[in-house]
Amino acid sequence: MTVRRSAATLAATAAVLCSAAAPAAVAAPSPTPSPSAALPAGLYGTKDPTYDGVWRQSLSFLAQKLEGVTPAAKPVEWLIGQQCADGSYAAYRPDTSVPCDDKTVRDTNATAAATQALVEVGGHGDIVNNGVRWLKSVQNKDGGWGYTAGAPSDANSTSLVIGALARQGQRLAEITTPDGKTPYDPLLALAIPCGGKDAAGDEAGGAFAYQPDKKGKLVANADATAAAVLGSMGKALAVGNNAPGKAPACRPGAVRTPEQAAQNGAHYLVGALAKTGHLDQPPMPGSDDTTPLPDVGNTADAVVALSASGHRDKAAGAVAWLKKNSADWAAQGGPAAYAQLILAAHSTGDDARDFGGVDLVARLNATGPAPASIVTPDPSADTGYVSTEKDQVHSGDDVIGGVWWYIGIGLVVAAGAFFLISGRRKNQQS
Repeated sequence: MTVRRSAATLAATAAVLCSAAAPAAVAAPSPTPSPSAALPAGLYGTKDPTYDGVWRQSLSFLAQKLEGVTPAAKPVEWLIGQQCADGSYAAYRPDTSVPCDDKTVRDTNATAAATQALVEVGGHGDIVNNGVRWLKSVQNKDGGWGYTAGAPSDANSTSLVIGALARQGQRLAEITTPDGKTPYDPLLALAIPCGGKDAAGDEAGGAFAYQPDKKGKLVANADATAAAVLGSMGKALAVGNNAPGKAPACRPGAVRTPEQAAQNGAHYLVGALAKTGHLDQPPMPGSDDTTPLPDVGNTADAVVALSASGHRDKAAGAVAWLKKNSADWAAQGGPAAYAQLILAAHSTGDDARDFGGVDLVARLNATGPAPASIVTPDPSADTGYVSTEKDQVHSGDDVIGGVWWYIGIGLVVAAGAFFLISGRRKNQQS
């Protein structure tokens, strides 16, 4: 879901940005700034923001608002000031007095994350609307989005944009290309049917690929799958603590609806987490060492995806592993890493202020200016994240024309209980 800038991806992004084709990734360490590089006032974190400044700021706000923390005015002003006149965001603009031009690398991931964050912060409708307009203006012919404007669609970027559009209240089924493609179509196209193998010959039923490989084949990608589960459900990065449902099942045959794709993807993630409780990161390109290493960020994303799709009980093992193994990773990664763990904890109802003995909220707050206010939320009152898109129609196990959404508070019949109407869009993602 990572949406997401991993250490490996950050290194690759530096080179790939020049060709406008960098993949989305997970929060992780970024290069240390040179001694002469002064960090801007209001920015969270102390490391070089070149590739993740807007991203880490946005995730920080999302996580803080979930935990009753209102960021100070200065960091919010910094994020707003990063926006280009056309509504887009670059990964980071060191000098915002210089207008964005044709050389500015406009980043769909940064724009989508900032849009989601400012919706949660509230009070910045014009900024949010400008971001949404730009995102809609650079929709690809297949209905999706790439990492940069015009780059080939990928599962992570498309899912991030879906979340931003949904949180702003857009009706995703109505965001179509001249050929009638919706944002769900590229996700369905990247979904690997159940029972199938990927291009590498590995079992991959239910997973999503990031993009087709050079031969047009689909290779299972756990990070893309976690992101696509959220995207195919029309959900943003911040999701609530949903009641668990029946175990996910992978339905054989062609993937026909976004809901089916989401459940197939959840089934894949459950299997991927089953042995060790964590996901592994692929080896660095060109590396001779192929020993799998645990991927903390993607494991946190998988937890969010499973909870969002109604399977938080299946994420319990991963949460337990994160509590034991994430502290050092988060300390090294900084604000976005702490935010990812908070998002995971919140999605399953775990205490982010005592996550394996670590107060994630306090540590995140310490990476930026002192918050304007802190109100510790009552976990028992959390009814979960409410999707803003209302164009869902329930039809058995499949859903047509929309996103999952919760019926309003007026229908709450027990404390914290919403009736879930499964609304599915045309396409799905992992």
